[in-house]
Amino acid sequence: MKDNDIAISTEQQFGEIIDIILQHKSNASRAVNEELLLTAWHVGGYVSAKLKSKEWGSKVVSQLSEHIRSQRPDIKGYSKRSIYNMVMFYDEYSSETFIATIRKYLTTEFVQMPSAQIAASNNISETSVILQPMVTHTQSTSGQMPRILELTTLSNHIEILCRCKSNEERIFYILYANKEHLSYKEMQRCISNQTYTALLGSKDNMSKGLLERYPNAPVMFKDTLFVDFLNLPKKHSETKLRNGLVEHMKQFILELGKDFIFMDQEYRLNIGTSTFKADLLFFHRGLQALVAVELKKTKFHPRDLGQLEFYLEALDRDVKRSNENPSIGIILCPEADRVVVEYAMSRSMSPTMIAEYKRILIPQERMQQQLNEFCNLFLNKD
Repeated sequence: MKDNDIAISTEQQFGEIIDIILQHKSNASRAVNEELLLTAWHVGGYVSAKLKSKEWGSKVVSQLSEHIRSQRPDIKGYSKRSIYNMVMFYDEYSSETFIATIRKYLTTEFVQMPSAQIAASNNISETSVILQPMVTHTQSTSGQMPRILELTTLSNHIEILCRCKSNEERIFYILYANKEHLSYKEMQRCISNQTYTALLGSKDNMSKGLLERYPNAPVMFKDTLFVDFLNLPKKHSETKLRNGLVEHMKQFILELGKDFIFMDQEYRLNIGTSTFKADLLFFHRGLQALVAVELKKTKFHPRDLGQLEFYLEALDRDVKRSNENPSIGIILCPEADRVVVEYAMSRSMSPTMIAEYKRILIPQERMQQQLNEFCNLFLNKD
């Protein structure tokens, strides 16, 4: 065996050891998180019972917090507010309505382990697509913490409970946090930019080609992206938009989804004697496909779709590797007439979609109104 072969073999073995370390580190993190959640569950349940029986009042909860701080200063995280958060954690997640909602969406034949990819089926609704993978985590009896709660952290749960009103929305964010490995700050932003409705809304903005080749696309691509971090003026150029996104790529990828890897801006496509440039080029790890993003400063026009499809053809012929899937195209524009988009998408067999970008986050009050309307429509469906 040559020295180079030995070096490669040793490096592979070292890599295997690193994998072992990371696996056990991940297991340890999960175990710690589970214990933190169970602690909050049992403390919350104990205090909740005292409050409901009128044996305790707000003053006693304050005394409890002070007692823990004075008697055991090494125990952190039990302020009066934190204790009440634990009560909320227990009360909301132990309710019959929450358990019933879990069973409504998570008792399907699509049983997968928590780490599995989100499955898709033409026979189920868009909402149940994203809810179904965690079916093995729904087992719960009276007094026991539903196992689905183990999928994210206590801080994320408190954020979800405080800002999400419907059980459907709460379950969505628990699963989404697990899938995308969201930190607390990332969870805050996902709720603020309405990831729930952006992923589970109408999919008329996606072509038949995208939906057929990538059935999971509806729960992987948003139809609205917020670029408030760019501080764009109302009137701006495509160049300013592109440069801003490149400069703040970390925030932009969080908007797109964590599976996106940025490759280049103004990616050159040499076709015949002409050179064209795709605004932004990404690679999606989950789909194993190139993703071209075309930026527009004006309202979507059907001619934009022809340009994008031309770029996808060039990428598939000259750039895509043999082990990769067909390239995907996204037109990102400030506004799109939904009827025009539907017409444009209806016959397109290229994997394309139209997404809107918003310069500022929608005010919380308006977001809540839209969410309530969406949930009412959803809950009253036939």
